[in-house]
Amino acid sequence: MLITAIIQARPIPCSLSQSLEKALSLIAEAAQKGAQLVAFGESWLSGYPAWVDHAPEIAQWGNPAMKAAYVELYKNAVLVGSETTQALADAAKRHQITLIMGINERVEKGPGNGTLYNGILTFGPNGVLLNHHRKLMPTFNEKLVHGLGDGRGLKVVETPHVRVGSLICWEHWMPLSRQALHMQGEQVHVALWPMVKELNVLASRHYAHEGRCFVLAVGQIMQVNDIPEALGRTSLNGRTSGDLLLRGGSCIIKPNGELLLPPQMDAEGIFIQELNLDEIIEEQMTLDVSGHYHRPDVFEFRVK
Repeated sequence: MLITAIIQARPIPCSLSQSLEKALSLIAEAAQKGAQLVAFGESWLSGYPAWVDHAPEIAQWGNPAMKAAYVELYKNAVLVGSETTQALADAAKRHQITLIMGINERVEKGPGNGTLYNGILTFGPNGVLLNHHRKLMPTFNEKLVHGLGDGRGLKVVETPHVRVGSLICWEHWMPLSRQALHMQGEQVHVALWPMVKELNVLASRHYAHEGRCFVLAVGQIMQVNDIPEALGRTSLNGRTSGDLLLRGGSCIIKPNGELLLPPQMDAEGIFIQELNLDEIIEEQMTLDVSGHYHRPDVFEFRVK
């Protein structure tokens, strides 16, 4: 058995320090409730840039408002190896949990020091950073703020509790990204989304059925007034400041594709769920895309 916690909560917009403080409090609360694995959503530190899909004229060349919003996003992005990531590592060790955190990542020195990445950090219960994944392909308007990732983070990691992997958003529509993790014997997959809307639930359920693993699909809560002030917050297509841009929708799916926790909409919360890992073995009898359904005599698979 494995006890998991999905954290569906608003980060503090444009404040890395306050968002981290909130995250550490939520981690402690989830651990107190018995969680062994704790997962946050896409770019949770310090907020998914949903405004790229909503603010008017966002892609206009030289748009001063867009430049100002990017500066805010950059200044509050996470530097891997900083005090921020050390605080997350310390929390994982202190509470003896596996921690998965979505981040906007910046690089301080060297190549790419003006580029932001959409990343995932996975910490083990010993406080070690087990994996650092950057989203391979930013989706549509995300290309305005995030650079291209690479294959180094396409890894499933061993923890004392479970073998766990993760992907971000539309990486779940990339068959070879999925297969890269399936081939490593993933038991629990954390799918990070801005919001787990109907189509994303479909992708997450397909992933669970295909990979014969549990899937924690993690969404975010974001209000209109979380948009950078430079872009305007008063009204977006009739919505006002307190209305939600991202409505959460977090859910948990069993290895047969069935929902264990239905989508949780429109509210912050910590969703605790116990997983029976024996169900993975039960479902592998009929389908195992890295085993008897792989056919290595026909197909060859390699990740660069």
